[in-house]
Amino acid sequence: MSLKHLEPGVDNSLGHPPASPILMPKLRVLIVDDSTVMRRVVSEAVARDPEVEIVGTAAHGRIALAKIAQALPDAVVLDVEMPEMDGLETLRELRKTYPKLPVIMCSTLTSKGAITTLDALAAGATDYVTKPSQVTNIEESITRLSNDLLPKLRVHRRFTASPTPLQMPGVRKGGGDPTRVIGRIELVAIATSTGGPNALAEVVKTLPANLEAPIVCVQHMPPVFTHLLAERLTALHGVKCFEGAEGMRVEPGHFYLAPGGRHMEVYRASLREPLTIRITDAPPENSCRPAADVLFRSVAEFAGARTLAVVLTGMGHDGLRGCEAIRERGGIILAQDEASSVVWGMPGYVAQHGLADRVLPLSQIGPEISRRVRTGAGVTLPPFATPLCR
Repeated sequence: MSLKHLEPGVDNSLGHPPASPILMPKLRVLIVDDSTVMRRVVSEAVARDPEVEIVGTAAHGRIALAKIAQALPDAVVLDVEMPEMDGLETLRELRKTYPKLPVIMCSTLTSKGAITTLDALAAGATDYVTKPSQVTNIEESITRLSNDLLPKLRVHRRFTASPTPLQMPGVRKGGGDPTRVIGRIELVAIATSTGGPNALAEVVKTLPANLEAPIVCVQHMPPVFTHLLAERLTALHGVKCFEGAEGMRVEPGHFYLAPGGRHMEVYRASLREPLTIRITDAPPENSCRPAADVLFRSVAEFAGARTLAVVLTGMGHDGLRGCEAIRERGGIILAQDEASSVVWGMPGYVAQHGLADRVLPLSQIGPEISRRVRTGAGVTLPPFATPLCR
């Protein structure tokens, strides 16, 4: 496709055949970036999906706000750093009139870009992507951005349905038991993706500083972002949040976030040893690294029935296999409900496969974690609950 067709004022027809009448309407996207090159890269990336239509581009926020009123897009891809009216200011103005319009921020993989992106998520951005770095040519940039951006746009297509049950061998069917009580909760494990930073902030702020169990968490994020998110959670809510590191011992009342771009697991050398963090560069799972399934499998092995797993808002089904392992060891699983999720993918699959003991709105997740940790003792654990050692 020629790039000359992707600027404002020019026919933006992408040359795709007309959609079949039985297909859903195309997703209408507005692209906002002050760089002509990046507008073209993003446009080329988006245009690779025939079910997405570019309805315009804008060089800064003021133009974008005017074009939203004219073009009525279904989603906006918004640059973080722009002159005259930057992405954060544009987002805040946009949200006054369009509180539900999906907005995906496009930022650089730098500390400054990460800080602004986290600010944007807190201000109501739906999701984000990072601009390709260390690439050798434009085509590679387009491919990388397309692979990252298009799945995040597709979930916002009009009339998108809730996730259908994923057919995976060995996944347990049937509902969880909301009254089931296990022994003392030794470890809380959280998985989240799209909408996760705000969801984590909501959960963490309701937890007591002296929570009697440690928390380990996978939030799908790149390097730099996870370190800054851990700092932000600590600063905002006074909890002890860390980016997980090799050999770090997990302690009650502490929160450990998997580092961006790397897997995090827990293990113990013997039954008498405390749980310890292991960081690896194993291949991605579910197209993710860190992946919740990796963490949850290790949690099932070494904490067993003393696990409380929590699956929050997120795209895809990462965490589903891990939740199956946790349930088979006797652990408890909570899932966020559809109404309070930005994307009911990860928790939706867990709930629809009958693995969740309770499906709760986000506002109740933190209090439920506190209650479960505080009152979890009371019954004899089954034999399979004993943590195993490698």
